[in-house]
Amino acid sequence: MYDVIVIGGGVAGLSGALPLVRSRRSVLVIDQGEPRNAPADGVHNFLTRDGIPPLELTALGRHEVTGYGGEVVDGTVVSARSAAGGFVVETADGRTYESRRLLVTTGLTDQLPDVPGLAERFGRDVLHCPFCHGWEVRDQAIGVLATGPAAIHQTMMFRQLSDDVTLFLHTGPHPTEQEWEELAARGISVVQGVVEQVEVSDDQLTGVRLEGGRVIPRQALAVQSYLRARADFLDELGLKAVEREVRGISIGTAVEAGPSGTTSVPGVWVAGNVTDPMSQVVTSAAAGFSAGAAINGDLVGEDTRLAVAARSS
Repeated sequence: MYDVIVIGGGVAGLSGALPLVRSRRSVLVIDQGEPRNAPADGVHNFLTRDGIPPLELTALGRHEVTGYGGEVVDGTVVSARSAAGGFVVETADGRTYESRRLLVTTGLTDQLPDVPGLAERFGRDVLHCPFCHGWEVRDQAIGVLATGPAAIHQTMMFRQLSDDVTLFLHTGPHPTEQEWEELAARGISVVQGVVEQVEVSDDQLTGVRLEGGRVIPRQALAVQSYLRARADFLDELGLKAVEREVRGISIGTAVEAGPSGTTSVPGVWVAGNVTDPMSQVVTSAAAGFSAGAAINGDLVGEDTRLAVAARSS
């Protein structure tokens, strides 16, 4: 029986485990080894670690957690259920583990537009976030693939980074009269028509092909992905990811949480992209720490109640 099982060994999970192990809690981190940012060359906007490869950052985190006595195992959690004294989690290979509390930091998956070639380039020169990747494509020929109403905002964000930005309307809504005016004022080209595929040469994005064969040269392409929480294994606990909106636009699903990651199930906390799809690496780390500290406080309260009861018996 561990004090805490952390499901998900990315930055949020490891940052949650660290204050727990430093508080002398027994902690097990279970990680399936498929971080969302694995294709990216580096993590950005993480103070003192800007540009560090994602897997190097988590390797450092694992080293710190295990250095204080925490355990980290590879595995994919397929179910979690309540049990006497806490919870039982099961992995895909049949292993089971028990704990008094759970911290879920499994992140999300990106559901990309259905355009041939996008998935293979995602995280490299097919991008979604100007803060994550914008500096790396500055002054390049950037395209933005419209699949929803957020495309105009995304286009304006990338216009901050390059004078050569083209909006591909694809399946997105046509700009309003005001938006047409704003796009023209910023010198942003607009291409109508459905995008058929992306063009690649020598492992570099070179252009965007429209239906009919026309190719618009581009060096990078920004897309809007649907952000789906990795949370199906929580069904037995009664926790489900729900639709999340930003500015009235559905961006994906997330597990609802209160302060410090509390959920509707007592004893279960969440942190990182599984509950906040827009969270950056550095803010996911902060959320993980807050959840870990809150869990320790909750356990302190329970330990005290149990000690009083034992003393009184």
